Amino acid sequence: MAMWIQAQQLQGEALHQMQALYGQHFPIEVRHYLAQWIESQLWDSVELDNPAEEAKAKHLLDSLMAELQRKAQHQVGEDGFLLKIKLGHYATQLKGTYDRCPLELVRCIKHILHSEQRLVQEATNASCGSAGQALDSLSQRHQQINQAFEELRLATQESENELRKLQHSQEYFIIQYQENHRIQAQINNLASLPLAERTPRETTLQSKRATVEAWLTREASTLQKYRLDLSEQHQKTVNLLRKQQTLILDEELIQWKRRQQLAGNGGPAEGGLDVLQSWCEKLADMIWQNRQQIRRCEHLTQQLPLPGPMEELLSKLNSEITDVISALVTSTFIIEKQPPQVLKTQTKFAATVRLLVGGKLNVHMNPPQVKAVIVSEQQAKALLKNESTRNDSSGEILNNNCVMEYHQATGTLSAHFRNMSLKRIKRSDRRGAESVTEEKFTVLFESQFSVGGNELVFHVKTLSLPVVVIVHGSQDNNATATVLWDNAFAEPGRVPFMVPDKVLWPQLCEALDMKYKAEMHSGRGLAEDNLVFLAQKAFPSNNNNPHPEDYSGVTISWSQFNRESLPGRNFTFWQWFDGVVELMKKHLKPHWNDGAIMGFVNKQQAQDMLLSKPNGTFLLRFSDSEIGGITIAWVAENPNKTGERLVWNLLPYTTKDFSIRSLADRISDLNHLLFLYPDRPKDEVFAKYYTPPLSKAVDGYVKPQIKQVVPEFTTPNPEPVYMEQAASPTISNTTTFNIFPPMSDPMLDADGDFDLDDTMDVARHVEELLRRPMVNQWSSPQP
Repeated sequence: MAMWIQAQQLQGEALHQMQALYGQHFPIEVRHYLAQWIESQLWDSVELDNPAEEAKAKHLLDSLMAELQRKAQHQVGEDGFLLKIKLGHYATQLKGTYDRCPLELVRCIKHILHSEQRLVQEATNASCGSAGQALDSLSQRHQQINQAFEELRLATQESENELRKLQHSQEYFIIQYQENHRIQAQINNLASLPLAERTPRETTLQSKRATVEAWLTREASTLQKYRLDLSEQHQKTVNLLRKQQTLILDEELIQWKRRQQLAGNGGPAEGGLDVLQSWCEKLADMIWQNRQQIRRCEHLTQQLPLPGPMEELLSKLNSEITDVISALVTSTFIIEKQPPQVLKTQTKFAATVRLLVGGKLNVHMNPPQVKAVIVSEQQAKALLKNESTRNDSSGEILNNNCVMEYHQATGTLSAHFRNMSLKRIKRSDRRGAESVTEEKFTVLFESQFSVGGNELVFHVKTLSLPVVVIVHGSQDNNATATVLWDNAFAEPGRVPFMVPDKVLWPQLCEALDMKYKAEMHSGRGLAEDNLVFLAQKAFPSNNNNPHPEDYSGVTISWSQFNRESLPGRNFTFWQWFDGVVELMKKHLKPHWNDGAIMGFVNKQQAQDMLLSKPNGTFLLRFSDSEIGGITIAWVAENPNKTGERLVWNLLPYTTKDFSIRSLADRISDLNHLLFLYPDRPKDEVFAKYYTPPLSKAVDGYVKPQIKQVVPEFTTPNPEPVYMEQAASPTISNTTTFNIFPPMSDPMLDADGDFDLDDTMDVARHVEELLRRPMVNQWSSPQP
């Protein structure tokens, strides 16, 4: 099946070539649904030019028909009904095509498999670059796993052959043992005969019995040696299985889970589970085969007890391999789709759990039910220690039971919780300065099922990534900080849900960059100078360090990240950063991706940069004093002093401002803004985002429009309709001109901070202007 999985990943011309291999002579659907069976057959052992091999080919054809019929019979549901009919049709079609020439079927399948192998190999070589020969670490790991599976397959097959030999030898031994008893009975029956007649016959039987008993003695030793050799071989196979399982579960699956966790911070998607499932299914198949072999050995030992340690050895082997399959089953019960990590009460959410070996172990024949409950951090710790939690939970989840479904087309067994809702939450006592948005919970999924006809019963459980429960949207910001810190810095195998209190600054930079790029849907993340700006904000005492390497050994604590307010502010470092992300995500994403927003620049840096450029040059930077604010800084002449140039900073815009008028339109309104730093004409950058002009008057009515003006940089116009936005220089006091009457409450306070109430006053002023009769605003008095 591994070859088919790789073949499905082919692209372009290679994919077309692969598809062209199939048709009425051999449908691609047969290849798909019987992939594992097809790849496990010894097609190359059939000599196509030897007519004597036709019987072997006929056996393969009959086996193929049987597999198709078996696969068809297992289809259930509406989709399964159609697939059942289709597979039955293919069985009839192939039977009619190859029944008289089964060697042609072998020829066809050999050609398909060899062609697929060639196409996959060519694609693999091409992906390796010009060197083309060296495999990357991922391919090497996969190659190592596949080689180990081949070694296990051969070992299992060899054990099976040896077991059959042992069984045959033991059956013959029992026959000879019965023969010895029959001879002894004949000797006993001679006692009634006359001595003359009895003696020669007794001598013959005694000789025959001695021969049989000598053979039995030798054969008993041989059987014992066979048993010991076979148990030793099984022990080696069990060790190989355990090693392979460790590689798949403790490395590959753990890495997948880590990728899933980082995806919660905006990292790359964790990738599909198909390859992992195929490996786990192979493991389950081989473990089960070896377990059945060991049980058959136990049966043979019970059938013919011989002196020696075999009973104890087999009991130990049986216990070991049962532990191996138990570990496989419990470890492959995983969460494919995590519940949201910031979980709001009374809000619908979803999750999906999957059993990677469910299809292989036929668990779906009696579909198990999965239950979801929410538990606290302390309860999660107790669960991992196998301590009883008395079935306690920390809240009530509605619609928290779901039956696992088997999807025939994909071979997956999963439970889809589509309509869960957290009705209530029970919080624990908090420690010290910990807030409700720092308290972590987890969703526990658990189920119980049996395999092998109730031979083994498994109680499986798995914990979701930590979730933070909120009751109001205002808590989302701080809850997201807790989740980001946990996802970024959690160690595999940790005690729930321990994370370091301090991390190196470069580690946090990596997490912030990952989050930022994901929210911007762009490859343009945080550049080195952006990260230096953030470092200077997080560590105000290090403001004189302008290079990234100056912060390489600096640590930042959780308190510095999102518990302690920044100096002179009423918000934390994370709250400021998250405000920037939200603003960009909602309104300014295209401009960031175009490179139009510099963003991470402070006032002094903006001044130094702009004073070296012509008047009218401007840049966009994030506000230091406003959460989720962005301002325009530009250079212009000081209207109060000839020959002096100043850098002006417009009062910060927020989400509310951009819901009224977009950034591009606001920049278009301000005619004194000419060049985006360093020297790009503003229309070249922003024109594609301008709102088209309003249509002409209809039925005598003219639509009003809101325009942004900065009074000090605007020529007078009688009774204009505008939304005022004040400006402030960074290095001198504002000069007030009498072109417009000053507002009684300026929007910009003495510290250059934004005031929401003042903004609302402006909005109400605009509304009042818009309510005036059109004739008064736009028409001159009638004579």
